[in-house]
Amino acid sequence: MGEAIQAANDAASLSADAVPSDAPGDAAAEAAAVTTEIAAHARLYGEPLLKLPTDLYIPPDALEIFLDAFEGPLDLLLYLIRKQNFNILDIPMAQLTLQYLKYVEQIRLSNLELAAEYLLMAAMLIEIKSRMLLPQRQADLDVEADDPRADLVRRLLEYEQIKLAAYDLNALPQVERDFVRTQIFIEQSLIPTWPQVEAIDLQQAWLDVMKRAKLTQHHKISREELSVREHMTAILRRLQSSRFVEFADLFEVGGGVPVVVVNFVALLELAKETLIEITQAEPFAPIYVRLAYSPA
Repeated sequence: MGEAIQAANDAASLSADAVPSDAPGDAAAEAAAVTTEIAAHARLYGEPLLKLPTDLYIPPDALEIFLDAFEGPLDLLLYLIRKQNFNILDIPMAQLTLQYLKYVEQIRLSNLELAAEYLLMAAMLIEIKSRMLLPQRQADLDVEADDPRADLVRRLLEYEQIKLAAYDLNALPQVERDFVRTQIFIEQSLIPTWPQVEAIDLQQAWLDVMKRAKLTQHHKISREELSVREHMTAILRRLQSSRFVEFADLFEVGGGVPVVVVNFVALLELAKETLIEITQAEPFAPIYVRLAYSPA
């Protein structure tokens, strides 16, 4: 370590001697900074550390090898195949198994529970490799035998499809990750809320109003103004144009009971004042009314 520092100091002195005496001060400062960076073992709070502390202790497990994180054995196999540009339909099992076992050996030393799942896949790879190395019998040559790698290839292709689909879904914008929803508070009274009214609702409301109107309606009784004098005058005018008028013909039945009653009272008043005569030839014969006889 001391020899390295001495060599760096010698290099710094040589580089300082190489700078001309008439060179600007910036060039000399830059050369000194480069020399300091070369001689520094590390940086502590941004400052170069030129000498190691005497009480520095580095534990044995301080330096670790950080491997790429994979989702599982299939993810590791797919990574190795794509990295080496292997044809996934014609996988060289020998090279793939060797690279896979190197990775499993590294994780087995640090995490035995995690390595168990990878060891299961390693056993499967070794089995496939062994089946490919076995000589084929004559009967197998006549009939095309299944490729031992077929099941592994199918699983790898399905996993790759799912992984790509997951990557596409992850690329979509997500709330609280890529953007934040804005929240605007508006006074409720400022927003008019109109009811959703249909034509059938309006019709039903109208029918309800009509039903209530019929239940609460009142019968109004009005007093009809009937004059006995007017009816007396009307009877006299009618008798002047006719010599005899039958009693029933003097009543207007269409006017109602009040009109008939007033007309009968007017007829009695005329008879009382001897302005008319009411005669009957025999019992149950028609009754006739005429003006009272007055001598000339």
